Amino acid sequence: MKFIVALAFLAVALAAPQGDKKPIEIVSSNSEMNADGSYSFDFESADGTKVSESGSQKQVGPKPEDIGTVSKGSYSFTNPDGVVLTVNWVADENGFQATGDHLPTPPPMPEHVVKMLADLKAAGLL
Repeated sequence: MKFIVALAFLAVALAAPQGDKKPIEIVSSNSEMNADGSYSFDFESADGTKVSESGSQKQVGPKPEDIGTVSKGSYSFTNPDGVVLTVNWVADENGFQATGDHLPTPPPMPEHVVKMLADLKAAGLL
């Protein structure tokens, strides 16, 4: 029983506000939802954070009922070092793809792998 009481006090302590953090004001906000399923929204907060997104319905498969939402957008924020970081992204039938100067990228594919893939494609195996 003492253990449960101690856990309850710990949970309350962890849930308590940390320091004097005040809510960040939203300085602009827009949104639009259309009858065809398309939408867009954006907002900016007082700390410089910006978010923008738009999307629409698209047939993503061979059947007319294979409809999904495709979206694109971006967000930017200032990191603790004062540098503004921006991420642009697309979410569609190819999955979620994010780009940004600060995001890691894979090393270039080795030349022999590029040649092998080209040969497989030419042979109709890809």
